[in-house]
Amino acid sequence: QVQLQESGPGLVKPSQTLSLTCTVSGGSIAAEFYACSWIRQPPGKGLEWMGTIVYSGSTFYSRSLKRRTSISRDTSKNQLTLQLNSVTPEDTAVYYCARSRGVKMTPSRNAYDSWGQGTQVTVSS
Repeated sequence: QVQLQESGPGLVKPSQTLSLTCTVSGGSIAAEFYACSWIRQPPGKGLEWMGTIVYSGSTFYSRSLKRRTSISRDTSKNQLTLQLNSVTPEDTAVYYCARSRGVKMTPSRNAYDSWGQGTQVTVSS
């Protein structure tokens, strides 16, 4: 059973860079045909897909966040990292990582076979 665990700072100041890590166990993030994604949910709003990194290392990003978002991975640690630059209070959300077979550029829960528990990030001075 694949398990994912998000970690990172719970509080970030406006204009700073948010950096989160997702540690995957029970399966390789480089396993063929699989992909890992970052998805977030602002308070009172729906899930928002942010971006995906594929087993090959290729990345895909949401158009609205592309200029501020970077997803990378460390296969030796079986971790992926999200960096979101120039954050504002509108970036306050619960951030999730999720794993899927194939690229799923959607926030739909059913599209992913494993989800992390999520980590709360608040952007505030």
